[in-house]
Amino acid sequence: MSDASPIYRDAAFARHTFLVIDFEGLTPAGQPPVPVEVAVLALTVAADGLSRQWSFGALIAPPAEVPVTSSDVRMTGITAAMLATAAGPEHVMADLDRRLTMPPYRLVAHHAPTEAGLIAHQRRHCPILAAVPLLDTVRLARALYPELPSHRLDDLMRYLRIESPGRRHRAMPDVQVTARVFERLVAEGGRTGRWRTLFDLDRVGGLAPKRLTSPGGVQAGLF
Repeated sequence: MSDASPIYRDAAFARHTFLVIDFEGLTPAGQPPVPVEVAVLALTVAADGLSRQWSFGALIAPPAEVPVTSSDVRMTGITAAMLATAAGPEHVMADLDRRLTMPPYRLVAHHAPTEAGLIAHQRRHCPILAAVPLLDTVRLARALYPELPSHRLDDLMRYLRIESPGRRHRAMPDVQVTARVFERLVAEGGRTGRWRTLFDLDRVGGLAPKRLTSPGGVQAGLF
């Protein structure tokens, strides 16, 4: 390929679809985060790098007992009125899962353990998605740019001179930024020899799907 990044020639990397994913959520005290929005952008290898194939985005109705607080609104801009007509996770996540018909996949997320936990809580609704391994762009960025004091998404945007798509801290704009960051990490790390194959990426930034169990060893309850 023209940029001489060897990772694009790796057969395993080239046959995967990379699903860049982000959730926005509520944070009820003493409970796990509750997702109220999800977005996905699917990327595949093309002649000049990674090509966007399809996108998915939807609001998700929270359980009735979980309120939308003023701090939640300040963080995301998502209000209770916006969620009043949203479908529940059993519909939204199942709709997303039905789109996953051309494996193999890798999920890509910034601070992927958060996304892994949210997906694990909904695995009954999205069993295909819940079985997909993840790549964490935070871990990849730390390996490639160890000199940076912070690897938050906003800091990486500034360092890499990635323009904000607007409405940051909504799921789709955050996905778009994460996709740009991932593209840069893959290309620059490949050119510098930090990684040459999907196996290398997995070794540095890979994360297995999260499994939730109760203290007795039984899978935890879901939405």
